[in-house]
Parts: sequence; C-alpha cells; structure tokens
Amino acid sequence: MSDFAAARTAMVDCQVRPSDVTRYPIISAMLSVPREEFVPSDMRSVAYAGEDISLSADRSILAPRTFAKMLDALALSGNELVLDIGAGYGYSTAVIAHMAQAVIGLEEVESLATAATTALSAAGADNAVIETGPLAEGAAAHGPYDAMVVQGAVEELPQAIVDQLRPDGRIVMLKAEGALCYAVLGVKGARGVSWRRIFDATAPVLPGFSKAPTFVF
Repeated sequence: MSDFAAARTAMVDCQVRPSDVTRYPIISAMLSVPREEFVPSDMRSVAYAGEDISLSADRSILAPRTFAKMLDALALSGNELVLDIGAGYGYSTAVIAHMAQAVIGLEEVESLATAATTALSAAGADNAVIETGPLAEGAAAHGPYDAMVVQGAVEELPQAIVDQLRPDGRIVMLKAEGALCYAVLGVKGARGVSWRRIFDATAPVLPGFSKAPTFVF
C-alpha cells in the first residue's frame, strides 16, 4: 500500500467515520478518489490532513470531515444531477461523481478549472464536467438540478442559484452569520427554500456570496 493510499484509509477511519458518516457511497467514494491528485502540487503532503486547504483568501478545499458530513446530509440516492459550486481542483466533483448520475463542477478561476478538468479526466470521472463561470451565477445551461453542494461559506445565497434548483431539490452549504458559521441543508418548496441547521463548521465566504453592505446615514 502506498503512503497516499494509507493516508486515504486513515482519513476515512479517523476523520470521516468518527463524525458519524457511515453511508456506504460516501465511504466508498472517499476511499476511491486520490485526494492528492486534486490539490496544489506543493500541498500533496498535507492532502489528507484534517483541515481546510487554503487556495486563496476566499477559497479553500474543505476539510474531509466537513465535506463528508455535508454529503451525508444531502443523502444522494445515485440518480441525481448535482451542481458542485466552487469545485476548485475538482476533488469534491470527483467524489460526488461516484454518488450521482452526473455532476457539473462550477469554477470561476480558469487555472483551477483547467486543473480540475485534467484531474477528473485522469481519474476516469466520465459523468463529471467542469464549467467555467462566476460561481454566483450557477450553470443554468445544465439545470435544473436535483441537488447542489456549495464548497464554501455563504452570507447570502444568490437568487440565480435558487432558481436553478428543482422543486423539492436539496442544497447543502455553510452559512456565515457574523462570527458564526455552520452547515445547513435546504429543501426547495413552493414558498422558497426551507433550511435546517446541521453542524458547526467554517470556511471563507465565496466570491459573489457575501451579503450586500448596508449603509447607515
């Protein structure tokens, strides 16, 4: 067993399973996807650490525990079309590809999108596509979506994202409220999205997902 394969097993056994994530599709996917191939080359040695991997001031690859618990709440059945917002180097998209019928990974940084496409191709994820464009605008051409995962924190969810979610569709994200940040699961109904708080977590607020400033005169 290679060092990376051993680290991958340890990640699942020591970070994912102890967080009460026991759904087989999640465990299988995270054991299968070589996370070290989906991080910056100079960070491969910490690919399986139990922390976010920072890509910039407002972007990160979510910690394995956080991402796994988000997927656990989303409860994919295998026949969904999923939008993965903020795909980064494509790790999250690759994992979701093992669990869904198809996944669109949305990335607005062209260099990241190119790297993600290359890594997904090498991993044989033929049901995953990377789209390049502003994260806050979604990827309407492929929607509507059965489920969405937002790879970062959100102060305010753009209406364009909500509009691309099917009725009864599900979305999981990290909600930022001042100093607080926690994961939430939303289900779209006739009157909008109903939210349920899941667990505490933290991540930088994604570009385009900040709350508009209010001015006091």
